Amino acid sequence: MNLIEADICIVGGGTGGWAAALALADLNRRTGSNLRFVVTEPTDWVGGQLTAQGVPSDEHPWIEEFGCTRIYREFRNRVREFYREKRSLTSPAAEFNPGGGWVSNLCVLPWIAERVLREMGTDVPVLLQHDLVAYDGDEVVVRNSQDGSETTIRAKWFLDATEDSGLLTMAGVPTVTGAEGRGETGEPHAQLDPQPENVQAMTWVAALGWDPARRDENWRPGPPPVRYDFWRSFRPDFWPGNLLGFMDVHPITLQPRHLPLWGEGVNLFTYRQIADPARDQDSEFAVTIANWPMNDSFVTTNPSAARELTASLVYWLQTEAPRHDGGAGYPEIFLAPDVLGTADGFAKVPYIRECPRIRARVTVTEMMVSAEANPGCDRAPAMPMSVGVGAYRIDLHPTLGGDNYLDISSLPFQIPLGSLVPASNTNVFPAAKNIGTTHITNGCYRLHPVEWNIGEAAARLAAFCLAAEITADQVLESDSTYRAFLAQLHDGGVETEWPPVPLRAL
Repeated sequence: MNLIEADICIVGGGTGGWAAALALADLNRRTGSNLRFVVTEPTDWVGGQLTAQGVPSDEHPWIEEFGCTRIYREFRNRVREFYREKRSLTSPAAEFNPGGGWVSNLCVLPWIAERVLREMGTDVPVLLQHDLVAYDGDEVVVRNSQDGSETTIRAKWFLDATEDSGLLTMAGVPTVTGAEGRGETGEPHAQLDPQPENVQAMTWVAALGWDPARRDENWRPGPPPVRYDFWRSFRPDFWPGNLLGFMDVHPITLQPRHLPLWGEGVNLFTYRQIADPARDQDSEFAVTIANWPMNDSFVTTNPSAARELTASLVYWLQTEAPRHDGGAGYPEIFLAPDVLGTADGFAKVPYIRECPRIRARVTVTEMMVSAEANPGCDRAPAMPMSVGVGAYRIDLHPTLGGDNYLDISSLPFQIPLGSLVPASNTNVFPAAKNIGTTHITNGCYRLHPVEWNIGEAAARLAAFCLAAEITADQVLESDSTYRAFLAQLHDGGVETEWPPVPLRAL
C-alpha cells in the first residue's frame, strides 16, 4: 500500500475541493510556505458542479464587479481567455458568454472549464479516480477505481469536499440530514416536524445537441429505456401534468406554466445553452444542458433511477414531445458525446443538491438571510466572523417528501466562520455544501461561487491553524485571532463583506 504524508488532505475534487486546493497552492506560492497537501477525486475530472456534473455556473447579478474570491474571478477570466485565444468566436458578446445561455453570464463547455481548472492547478497533487475507503483518526485510505490499488494518506487536517459528506459520515462527525423541524430552527418555512429523509431531488444531467439535419425520413429512435412506460406516465401529486411534459409549475408562485423546448420567450433549450455555432464557430451544433424540471429525481435517491429518468426524458423529446411548430417528436435532439467527458453525453456523476450538513458552531437559518425576515434591508444582517459572501434566492427543488418548490427572496449574505466549524472536536471539516446551513438555507448556499468560497475559506482556515498551532475553536473564541485570520483571507483575495453600494433582494 502506498503512503502519502501531508498536512492537509482534501477528499473530493469538486467545486469546493478544487477551490480549496487552488487556495493552498496560491498560499504556498505567495508566502513561500511549504504546506503539504493532496486532493483525492473519484472521477477523472476536477470541478464538480462546474464540470463533471455539468451544471452551468449560476451566479448573482454583481458577479462581474464583486462578490467572489480573487481565484474564482481568475477562473472566469481564464475561461474567457481560452475562448478568445483558442476558439473561433464571432463577436465580443460571444467572448463574454460563449454558450449564449441565460442562466448565467458565463455558459461554457464543461470540458473547457475542466481544462482551465487543471491548468490553474498544475502544482496541485491530485489522485484522480480514487474512491474513499476508510478513515482512522489521522489517516484515510483511498482506492484506485482502475487497478484496485490503495493509498493511505496521513494528515493533520482533512477537508470533506465530497458530494455526499462521505468523509464526515465515516469519521462520525455529527451531521443533519433532510429537513429540520420548526421547533429546532424556528424557521417560518421549515417543516413542523423533522423529516430526515426529506431531501431535494438529485439530477443526472445530460448534454443535448441540436442538429436540424437529423430531421429526415430515415431517422429512427433506438429502443426506449427499460422503465420508459413508467416515467412517461408518471404524474406527481403536486404537478399540473405528467412529469415528462412541457407543463410545470412556476417555482415562486407554484402556478402552472407552459415551458416548451423551443418557442418565443422563455424556453428550455436556450436556458442552459452552452454551445452556439452562431457565437462559437468551432461548435458543430448547438448544445444545451438537460437540468430541467422534468429530470429532477424526487422519487428516489438511487442514482441509477435518476439517470434512467434523464434517458427517458431524452427518448420522450425525440419521439413524443409536442413540437412548437406542429407535430410530435424532436429527432433533431440527441445526446452529445464528449461535451461532458463521456461517450454517451451523460454527466460523469449526478448533481446532488443536498447532502448531510455538519452540526456547526453557527448554523445559518432562514431568518439570517431571507428578505421577508429583514424588511427594508438591501443585504442580510452581518454574520459573526465572516469568511466570505454569496447571493442567491432560497431555491429548494421538489423533495423526496413530496414538497413542491420553495423559492423565496433572500438578501446578499455572508458566510460565518462558525458554519465551517463542527460542534464536536474533530480534524475533519466541511469544504463544500456540507457546512452548517439548514435544509432551507442550503437552497441559497449550494451554488457555484458560494461552494467555491467555502472551499477556499476552509483551506485557508486549516493552513492558518496549522501555522499558529491552534484549533479552529480558538479562532472562533478570540477576536484578535480571528482578525489575524481575516487579514490572511483578505490578502488571499477573499471578500468577506459586500461593498458599501446599493444592493437588493434577489
